[in-house]
Amino acid sequence: MYLPTIALMQSQHGLIAARQLRAAGLDANDVRSLIRRGHLVRLRRGVYVDREAWQGLDPYRAQPLLRMRAAQLSLTSTGYAFSHDSAAIVLGMGAPAPPTALVHVSRTKVHGDAVRAGVKHHLAPYLSEDVLEVDGLRVLDPPRTALDMVREHGRAHGLAACDAAMRHGVTRQQLFARLDRMKDWPHSRCMRWCIAHADPLAESYLESLVRDFVLELGIGPTDLQFGLTDGHQTAFADLRVRRHLFEADGLLKYPEGNPSGKQPAVVLAEEKQRHDFLTGFKLGMSRLTYVDLFARRRAALARAAREYADTCARFGTDIDDLAPYRVVRRRR
Repeated sequence: MYLPTIALMQSQHGLIAARQLRAAGLDANDVRSLIRRGHLVRLRRGVYVDREAWQGLDPYRAQPLLRMRAAQLSLTSTGYAFSHDSAAIVLGMGAPAPPTALVHVSRTKVHGDAVRAGVKHHLAPYLSEDVLEVDGLRVLDPPRTALDMVREHGRAHGLAACDAAMRHGVTRQQLFARLDRMKDWPHSRCMRWCIAHADPLAESYLESLVRDFVLELGIGPTDLQFGLTDGHQTAFADLRVRRHLFEADGLLKYPEGNPSGKQPAVVLAEEKQRHDFLTGFKLGMSRLTYVDLFARRRAALARAAREYADTCARFGTDIDDLAPYRVVRRRR
């Protein structure tokens, strides 16, 4: 490729639009040749990315962000803000499936919701003060994004979004105040439920989904980040109901290249030691994966109910005996 084209791509996060290629003197045959030779990847209609740069990005955050930037190159109007899953990814709030998520934009003037070329356009009014600029991207702020996620994805993912907003410093009162501006919108009852049950102590997206699962069991109030120590070892469980613990078992922590940087065998051994330590206080435990929460939800609900009932039958429900061992986790 010509040096001016390379310099332009470097200034655009590795992206270049078809019109910019034409302006640089490349015709359609040149572009097809660059794709065939592995220099370019077509990211969306009329926008290309350097293949090496694209393949070096992680699929959960960096690639979705680049798809947003590609959409930004294509969108001719300025009267929009990235919203829903897109805003949640930019703000670090999590989303149901970032690698495959559509790019979402909200507009004050559009003829109803529509998906065009991988971009979902929402007719959804917002105020100028609802918009943040993050690294060159205009996104709706955490309170609005949390409620948009409830409307788009329902209770479980909506609860996770509201938890994330509160971890970002948004108060419950601020969420309710934003809901007051949306009270006549569809799904207002679900938004209200998610705000009422949101808790910043949920440390991950998966933990929030597990709490929604446990709330569906209807077995009682939940206690997040339940910690115990014997003076030598300290361990925390994601969630407790009476004498039963529920753990979000994220599978990404076990394989090679896991976030801890430890060998899988070490991670597995540490996890087993933590499990044995906690259950050694006469506590039961249910471990739940993302697949349990969705693909196998009915069977997982039945299993968790059995495990909880077995814990109550064996150890009772009172935890007064654990008072000397309790430890409180500080919010990060």
